[in-house]
Amino acid sequence: MKIEKIEPIPKYIIERVRKAEKTNYLCNSGYTRFYSYLTKNDGELTLVTVACKNKLDSPRWRCKQVIVHGIHSDKCFLKDIVFHFMGNYSVGWFEQGLQKCRKWYESESWGWQDDKYFNIRCPILNREFLGKFPEYKYSAIELYPHADIFKYLRIYEKYPQAEMLVKFGLEPYATSIQILRKIGKDKAFRKWLIQKRSELQYHGYYVGTILIAYKTGKPFDRVQKLEEEKKSFYRQDGYKNIKRLFKTDKEVTAFMEYVTEQNINLSSYSDYLHACEYLGLDMTLPKNRMPHDFKRWHDMRIDQYHTAKALKDAEERKELYAKFGVIAEKYLALQKSSKDAFAIIIARSPQDLIREGDMLHHCVGRMNYDQKFVREESLIFFVRNIADPDTPFVTVEYSLRNKKVLQCYGDHDSKPSDSVMEFVNKKWLPFANRQLKKIQAAGSVTLHPIKKVS
Repeated sequence: MKIEKIEPIPKYIIERVRKAEKTNYLCNSGYTRFYSYLTKNDGELTLVTVACKNKLDSPRWRCKQVIVHGIHSDKCFLKDIVFHFMGNYSVGWFEQGLQKCRKWYESESWGWQDDKYFNIRCPILNREFLGKFPEYKYSAIELYPHADIFKYLRIYEKYPQAEMLVKFGLEPYATSIQILRKIGKDKAFRKWLIQKRSELQYHGYYVGTILIAYKTGKPFDRVQKLEEEKKSFYRQDGYKNIKRLFKTDKEVTAFMEYVTEQNINLSSYSDYLHACEYLGLDMTLPKNRMPHDFKRWHDMRIDQYHTAKALKDAEERKELYAKFGVIAEKYLALQKSSKDAFAIIIARSPQDLIREGDMLHHCVGRMNYDQKFVREESLIFFVRNIADPDTPFVTVEYSLRNKKVLQCYGDHDSKPSDSVMEFVNKKWLPFANRQLKKIQAAGSVTLHPIKKVS
């Protein structure tokens, strides 16, 4: 097709546009409406899209050509139209006197663009025009209900078997290259497809579902459900441990079939897998990957996991308490008792931190302060009133490396009184830094982090 061969809209097409406008509910709105018609351009079958604006009975009603597609062209001609990222189109009307200012997407001449971006699905007003092209006589295009007839005809030229699908009411699959290739190569598949057409006509099965059902002999609905579950599984961000175990499409398919047969959900399997991995089981073995009685083995592995974890936690807690006590003993010299009203003592165990946090309603008993203590990143000290030394009052976090007070809070993270702050910053902190210097000079302490306790 050629730009110079584009002809004005025929009068009979204008009449058909007007007739179509009368039944278009958008005609009374401000939206642009689109229609198309078939014609020839330099001997090539072309599809011309026109745009309409304003109400039909208004003197300002306008209709103009905006896109021209050729059946054998991968480019289309366009004028006064722009395609937006979200999938809609804008049409300019300056030359038709409907706009005072010319917009950037309006042009005085035809341009071109990739065919795929300007395939507007709109009513075709003269399908009978195809009768002028004998090569499409047996295409069954008159039975093809969709607007994308160029897509269908282009495929029909390469795969004439598309006609069979349309004639048997399977037009949704008439543009599927996979289906058409299978029909061309496998006679048994053609017969099977015709036998199944009643079921296929009333269900929107995936192409993959059809091919798998033919290969395996399984019912369409079962295969479709499996395919939908696989798509959902792939889309989900979670279940990373399952995705690490089942990597290929074949493995995922087998896993989804297993999930369906066992009537379980992905969450239960994820918990089971986590327990098995914690216990060090070999998940490459089928008996561990997909046990015959999942619910029985799920409950058994979860129980084993909780038992093993409790024993490990107890051992780690015992180790943590022991290390905590050693560190506290090393820094006992940093404690201080004031002649005034306050004393400051070091925490002696993780339990001391928990009690302090509970009594003062702050987070020192949580947030891994015990781990920081054991790693000698910071120490926790308790400020006490001399008159009531057993009652939590103010908590201090002290940095060994920077020799500074990092935090100093009372009940509900409140700021302590000026007298407490003066005691901590003016009396205790200089004293603590001097004591720390002595300890370091004696070579009894290393400030390099030690191994983290889990």
